[in-house]
Amino acid sequence: MTVEEFEEFYAQAVARLTGQLYVMTGDLQEAQDVVQEAFVKAWVRRGRLDRDGGPEAWIRTVAWRLAVSRWRFRRRSADAWNRGSGGPGHVEPPDLGHVVLVDALRELPPQQRRTLTLHYLCDLTVEQIAGETGLSGSTIKTHLVRGRAALAHRLRDPRIEEAPDV
Repeated sequence: MTVEEFEEFYAQAVARLTGQLYVMTGDLQEAQDVVQEAFVKAWVRRGRLDRDGGPEAWIRTVAWRLAVSRWRFRRRSADAWNRGSGGPGHVEPPDLGHVVLVDALRELPPQQRRTLTLHYLCDLTVEQIAGETGLSGSTIKTHLVRGRAALAHRLRDPRIEEAPDV
């Protein structure tokens, strides 16, 4: 991949990949960081990246692995949890539907959340997800079924009464 091709690929894929990793991790800043770091790693090997060989999947996988490594590091490091927040002064609050969905996704096990993201947000098939994650197709299907059921239960509107079975 030439420099120009890589720059074009970056411009087309960075927002999409950041959004996908945000759904997988539940943390926008973390998603931005790991996607950028994955692109830096891809830049170094851009001569070996082939557009038809799935560079987006490669970057998504590298970003996911970086996120997992960071989680492990933070879990072992008490100092990381004591960081202060230095966020912007005023930010518009997200809409209620977004908050409810993000909270519901955060309650899912990480592999279910990742599988649902790859299937519904990245539009990957079960076989593609299996290839990217190293899990079997049946495990992917199990994660999808259980994840959908868990989200359906968590996102159910309690104000709507279910019709009694006849």
